Amino acid sequence: MIEPIVGLIAASCAAVAIVDSSSRRRGAAMVLAVILAPALIAGDQWNATQVAELRNSPALLIPALIVVGGLVAGLAAVFNRWPLMMPVLILVALPFRVPLEVGGEEANLLMPLYLVMAGGVAASAWQQWVRPEDGMSARPERVAPKGVAAWLKPLLAASVVLYALGLFWSDDSSTGLQNLCFFLVPFAVVFALMVDVEWTGKRLRTVLAAIVGLALLCSLIAFAEHEFRFLLWNETVIRTNDFNVYFRVNSLFWDPNVFGRYLALAITMVAATLAWARRRNEAIVLCVVAAILWLALVITFSQSSFIALLAGLAALVALRWSARFVAIGLGVLVLGTVLFATVAGGVVKLDLSRLNAQSAGRANLIEGGIDLFENRPVFGYGSGAFSEAFREEETNGNAPVTESHTEPVTVAAEQGVVGLAVYAALIVAALAALSAGMRAVMPGLGAPAGARDRERGPPASRAAVLAAFIAVLVHTITYAGFLDDPVTWVLIAIGYSLAFPCRATSAA
Repeated sequence: MIEPIVGLIAASCAAVAIVDSSSRRRGAAMVLAVILAPALIAGDQWNATQVAELRNSPALLIPALIVVGGLVAGLAAVFNRWPLMMPVLILVALPFRVPLEVGGEEANLLMPLYLVMAGGVAASAWQQWVRPEDGMSARPERVAPKGVAAWLKPLLAASVVLYALGLFWSDDSSTGLQNLCFFLVPFAVVFALMVDVEWTGKRLRTVLAAIVGLALLCSLIAFAEHEFRFLLWNETVIRTNDFNVYFRVNSLFWDPNVFGRYLALAITMVAATLAWARRRNEAIVLCVVAAILWLALVITFSQSSFIALLAGLAALVALRWSARFVAIGLGVLVLGTVLFATVAGGVVKLDLSRLNAQSAGRANLIEGGIDLFENRPVFGYGSGAFSEAFREEETNGNAPVTESHTEPVTVAAEQGVVGLAVYAALIVAALAALSAGMRAVMPGLGAPAGARDRERGPPASRAAVLAAFIAVLVHTITYAGFLDDPVTWVLIAIGYSLAFPCRATSAA
């Protein structure tokens, strides 16, 4: 019972880091969260082979701690000297996962991101406690969010705390604790670090270059994988490729679908830059870059990533040219789908087993997840319990399952109607915050060409972030992950900072 209690304390610290306006109190919360998360994992896995080897080998543990501490201190020094390096390194570290064995299963952990995050927290603590004259006692005054957008930070904090509360009745509290400590708590701290960044034009260009440059590098590796029919890792995908007529690539990512998600995000941002480009040479370069990234996306064979890309591009078209055109197009698509299902339903017999096979078993997972929700509709089976509950309730323990591959279904099964309500409200608040004030600057929403908002960030950058967030959101609905993906937190943080910047920065 001690682990859920300490997990709730760590989640509460993360919540304070998200919503608190006092830099010192927020800094203390971030430091405590960063300490508690690995301590909880160590306690949960105390008897695991890796932890036992470290416990019983001081000659190995002490040098490892010294090396990690040295890296964190070095990063903190770099961030204090060059503040721009923190958001850039966070963005560069986002995709990279290191395969480690946790709880008898292989987990892919964002170790580089954790190091950068710890360095950012150390730099923040140094400015607040050791050299307060270099920092500030409170967050700078921002343009105040209004209406639904004002609920974004409280809902983010509530999501983390609610997940921690779910550990108390979870059917698989160990998995839930790992999700909390490996993902939600660290990502909340990353959000707290990123949301305070003031985005000048130079910083935005640097961030775009980092995202696109990394996507191009990963694409080149993907092309090499496809040419030589060799993957760097993930035995499951390697075995699947042996039996398929096509060859899926994952580049430096573990999962081809997550690689596809990153490519969809990068292409959406390139397309946003292209939509507002003023110089012909710049437009040509952006077209070439987008083509390379799209070719890499093709060989991931990730259907959910293509859907996500289409959603992001549709959002861009709506913002840049005509929201009405996009709305009419979506209406026609929905109507055509309904008519086809109605008219052809009696002629075309759907083979549900074939549909399930073509969707890699997702149809069964969705159906089983809905059954789990019906069994426990209020609070669900608890945080991290989907796999265990599905295995016991739907397959009598005979099928290995890791996730539902559909985020709303996972939330409904694990957290019930309470979690589902918070999840839906968070999405609405995030969209409201990221789109705040856009009606005055987006031509597709009726604004005059060249309109600018003196208080908020550049229209092209805001459109890029909003469209990328929509692409990621759609991908999570058709595949998996939302708050357990750092990209979600970073996009919300950047979009929030652009929509509600410091008054001193916006005045300048």
